[in-house]
Amino acid sequence: MSDARQTQRTDEQPEAGAARVSFMNVPGAPVETRRQLMVKVAWMLLWMLYLAYPAGNLLHGHHSLAGQAFGWTCLAVFVAAYILLVIFRSQAGMRPRACQVIVATMTVLAVAASFVLGDAFLTLFIYASVCLAVISPLNHALRALVGMAVLTAATGLLIHANADNISTFALSAFLSGVAMTGMQRLVATMKELREARAAVAHLAASEERLRLARDLHDLLGHSLSLITLKSELAGRFMDAGKDEAARAQVADIEQVARQSLIDVREAVTGFRRPTLPVELAAARTALSAAQVRLEAAPELVDAWPSLANEEAGALAWALREAVTNIVRHGEGATVCTVTADESWEASGERYAVLEIADDGRGPGKSQAGNGLSGLEERLALVGGRLETGPGERGKGFRLRASVPLRTTAAPSEPAAPSEPAAPSDPSKAR
Repeated sequence: MSDARQTQRTDEQPEAGAARVSFMNVPGAPVETRRQLMVKVAWMLLWMLYLAYPAGNLLHGHHSLAGQAFGWTCLAVFVAAYILLVIFRSQAGMRPRACQVIVATMTVLAVAASFVLGDAFLTLFIYASVCLAVISPLNHALRALVGMAVLTAATGLLIHANADNISTFALSAFLSGVAMTGMQRLVATMKELREARAAVAHLAASEERLRLARDLHDLLGHSLSLITLKSELAGRFMDAGKDEAARAQVADIEQVARQSLIDVREAVTGFRRPTLPVELAAARTALSAAQVRLEAAPELVDAWPSLANEEAGALAWALREAVTNIVRHGEGATVCTVTADESWEASGERYAVLEIADDGRGPGKSQAGNGLSGLEERLALVGGRLETGPGERGKGFRLRASVPLRTTAAPSEPAAPSEPAAPSDPSKAR
């Protein structure tokens, strides 16, 4: 293992990641803040640059003053309707009827402007087609787009537009709408994927709770039954004046209670110990919310199935801490890569290695924070190591956790619990 100088990021300023998430909303997710809405509208307005064609026609098309006033009014109302549709679609409770009225208004404006001012305004049909694709149900979108393309061609024919312009605008309206329909399907799929990831994380946590419930039931059910039985026997011996036998039963009760306490602590420790499958599912959800894509091979979940619990828990803690660092401090990060590997020491000992890297701006000159210091201590307790620093080519941040690849012993048949010698009194037999 290299002993490279560690460059670690602090765990302060947890609001950094949250601020970035609030600025860039997830595609298809409802807009939650006014700032997100302004950013989305600004991005949508970039596509209005194609209205330069009809705007140029108004400036240099030798229209009358009334025609220019009508044209600029149509363009202003058209852009306002477009922005209003973006706002309505960005809200959680979208109003379908209002969206339909907006798209119908945009279509009427496109027809009216084309008839009054000429074929330059056939460009408006492309925007109307895209908006129609946005509000149309997926199973009816294709027919609606064909209708819009036919309306575009019919309007061009009625105003005696050039045949090339008619075919160009009609085909552009149809293809732009189809592209937006595909985008709508992609957004719906992304939403389902986010919900599925959240469900996987929830199910993983529920499975851990069920495991704890089963363990506690098995442990406490047996122990409490044994304590109840021995308590009854102790009472009978005391009633019969057999103090020595009663004391033996009380001593057994104390021993069983102590062992039960140890078993419960071990079960709770196992419940609180993170596991790679659970942490990987949680990492997908957290990184997705932070606009960071997680790249991890499917076989990573079962990379070391026989790794001892303490070592496996330390690697899971490493994954959790690395993802937390990326969400909080990974400025500019878009991809998080998680890889599993094995390495050999000069002494011949084998190590399991988990590496997490992002493509952000890197750690800079920040000092080690409490999270990474605590992780280093956790790894040291199991004989592992922590290496942190810039990623490949000095870009991003890399965390590399290594633990000895000590496997758990094969389960053996449980030995029968040692019971105290049966007293000579036959009343002890049940």
